[in-house]
Amino acid sequence: MPNMSLKKNPMPEQEPAIRAANFKEVALGYTREIAMAEADRCLGCKHAPCVTGCPVNVPIPSFIAKIKEGDFQAAYEIIRTQNGLPAICGRVCPQETQCESKCVRGIKGEPVGIGRLERFAADWAMNEGQVSAETAPKNGKRAAVVGSGPAGLTCAADLARAGWTVTVYEALHTPGGVLMYGIPEFRLPKALVQKEIDNIRKLGVEIVTNAVVGRAMTIDELLTGLRREQVPSQASLGDSKESQSLVGASSDLNDDKYDAVFVGSGAGLPNFQKIPGESLCGVYSANEFLTRINLMKAYTFPQADTPVKVGQRVAVIGGGNVAMDAARCARRLGAEVSIVYRRSEAEMPARAEEVHHAKEEGVNFLMLTNPTAIKGDENGFVSAMTCVKMALGEPDARGRRRPVVIEGSEFELPVETVIVAIGNSPNPLIKKTTPDLPTETWGGITTDEMGRCGKLHVYAGGDAVTGAATVILAMGAGKKAAKAIIEDHQG
Repeated sequence: MPNMSLKKNPMPEQEPAIRAANFKEVALGYTREIAMAEADRCLGCKHAPCVTGCPVNVPIPSFIAKIKEGDFQAAYEIIRTQNGLPAICGRVCPQETQCESKCVRGIKGEPVGIGRLERFAADWAMNEGQVSAETAPKNGKRAAVVGSGPAGLTCAADLARAGWTVTVYEALHTPGGVLMYGIPEFRLPKALVQKEIDNIRKLGVEIVTNAVVGRAMTIDELLTGLRREQVPSQASLGDSKESQSLVGASSDLNDDKYDAVFVGSGAGLPNFQKIPGESLCGVYSANEFLTRINLMKAYTFPQADTPVKVGQRVAVIGGGNVAMDAARCARRLGAEVSIVYRRSEAEMPARAEEVHHAKEEGVNFLMLTNPTAIKGDENGFVSAMTCVKMALGEPDARGRRRPVVIEGSEFELPVETVIVAIGNSPNPLIKKTTPDLPTETWGGITTDEMGRCGKLHVYAGGDAVTGAATVILAMGAGKKAAKAIIEDHQG
């Protein structure tokens, strides 16, 4: 008989007062005993509604059944047939709106903790089990992947398993994309991300860092063969121990060409409100702030080379997961932090878990509040932010109630640092250097459902197509594009 408890087994966590002062992982993970007890809540539904909510179609009842039996290795192998980054997805996927929202157990209680079980199986395999690196025989086909974020890594892994020779080109000095620069250590440890990337490398995927496609080479040059004069010198790349040299990795490819190119370059161009004062010292985009904190480990300064200045009082503009991440990072650096969001908490796009954790850690929430200007002192540093109070009016085109200003409600919020977390757009570099690549007016690449771009042999997916979204949706796009590439190049 299954365990008919109406509640999930709680996730062990650091205490709020302790974790608010460190960057160690908040959620500690299930033990084997807790995992097996949670797995026993699964009814093993034959029609598997949970799978329909998973963007990468993980066979959820099958892997949970193996956890019930204590066969954790088999559980991991089942997950990995569809998901190349399970330890990451188990931590950052919004399961509550995806697989778990379809769980039958959620009708009269809490759904099965699918994400927590996925994380458990992946962590167990990394620490105690084995990670397979089997691939089909090489088929002579070559693919270039632009960007090593979740879309690019997923596409690369699926192509490599199918026998393709795959090279990933990453603009930064460390692969991982948003997984490395955007998600804080306390939610997603960077050593774990590197383990997942190493597992993909074991499939034969080559990752070339410090390679800005659109500068070092264009999409057309990848399709037709690299020109030697366009490969940057070794001196321009630096000598990062983690990085592979673009020269060293590409010198034997100059006369070759790729059969297909997948663009998974993400949406790394930050949006701003365009209000007065955004150029003052002390105003960050969330991208810059989180990159300094996460990828460059500014929280360890002066041990790390990169500092980050955070005043005593910080305002974070926005209500999504990125805003929560920035606020919680600033809190850990000792600041008094306020989230400033123009709608109510019910409209916040951030995961409920992240909002809950932020509140536990002492982050303030100023709802129905909109900044109108940022003020500076005589030296050009932020000193305050002018805001107005809002009320919710009629629904907009997406069905969300539109915020409207309450007349006479203006007030000043004393702050020394402002972090703007209101979304990102795709970098226009690839668009500018690939004139015949179809794009939307807002900058996203135009594709069909399978990631085909309308430019022969070019595919795209993830945030470069949709704008900023979730890790798992980007992975789903990478899988679809890999399938399309394989189908289009058969024979």
